[in-house]
Amino acid sequence: MIRTIEWTDAGVVMLDQLLLPTEEIYHTYTNHREVAEAIRSMVIRGAPAIGVAAAMGVALGVKVSSAGSVAELDPLFEQICADIAGTRPTAVNLFWAVERMKNVYSRNRAQGAPAIRSALISESIAMHSEDIEANRRLGRFGQELIPAKAHVLTHCNAGALATAGYGTALGVIRAAVEAGKNIHVFADETRPYLQGARLTAWELQHDNIPVTIITDNMAGYLMQKGQIDCIVVGADRIAANGDVANKIGTYSVAVLAKENGVPFYVAAPVSTLDLSLPDGLGIPIEERHPDEVRKIKGISITPANASVVNPAFDVTPNRYVHAIITDRGIARPPFKESLQELANRGA
Repeated sequence: MIRTIEWTDAGVVMLDQLLLPTEEIYHTYTNHREVAEAIRSMVIRGAPAIGVAAAMGVALGVKVSSAGSVAELDPLFEQICADIAGTRPTAVNLFWAVERMKNVYSRNRAQGAPAIRSALISESIAMHSEDIEANRRLGRFGQELIPAKAHVLTHCNAGALATAGYGTALGVIRAAVEAGKNIHVFADETRPYLQGARLTAWELQHDNIPVTIITDNMAGYLMQKGQIDCIVVGADRIAANGDVANKIGTYSVAVLAKENGVPFYVAAPVSTLDLSLPDGLGIPIEERHPDEVRKIKGISITPANASVVNPAFDVTPNRYVHAIITDRGIARPPFKESLQELANRGA
């Protein structure tokens, strides 16, 4: 299995996704600010993976702090959480993980600083294991929606690299292959960061799953020609009504899918649900640096000072979504009721 992130005595170890597919290099981060920068710069990315990284970053920050008492640790902990939470605004798993670590801190505060440190480390390691198992459950639910022989389109990377392991959208594909189904994946390249071309194709080749890379503007052509049987994507935040924030370009794929009668599925753990938001209008959309569009691997592809808009995500309205696959089951329209039922199932 691909190792995305793990806790070690030396620090938090992450696979540098900025260097894939040409280099497979792991870095060890020894303080929470380094972890925060790894999240911000997209060394690690994907909502579930960001959540695990956030938890480990908080635990690491407390572990290496010089605070000897709870009174000294309290303000440091708040700053650590703020630093981690300030990295990326769209992926709700980030904030879910920070809140979970805050709850652990509160529960253990009366036991003293050593107990807090131990509890936070244990919680972050548990969240890593929980994420992998959640993805495997999600995959088993989702593979039932995939035909026995299918050409599946996916956008961005929602695989092992975007999680603690196994993947969400690619978890569904992996589970379908493990069930004996004949699957061929079409991977949108996913400009401007090329997560599909660089990461999804690398993962699928790693697992010997057939994959063909297409540019983002080819998806509609293939659907029109009847060459796509279904679409499976991940999510960074899902509102209460089933509106889905995912990598920029997902909305376009969903509209094309509806026009061409292709089922459009979203795969995400329950931790990606944000039931506090009634719809997708309230989802914050991260705007990233213009040079991500102006350059590829440091090489300019536009005029130097070209005006650029670079939203990292878009929101797909629920009317384009056939089903949302979670680790607790499959939600179908009306999503307001079905997502709430799944959320309550684990309460």
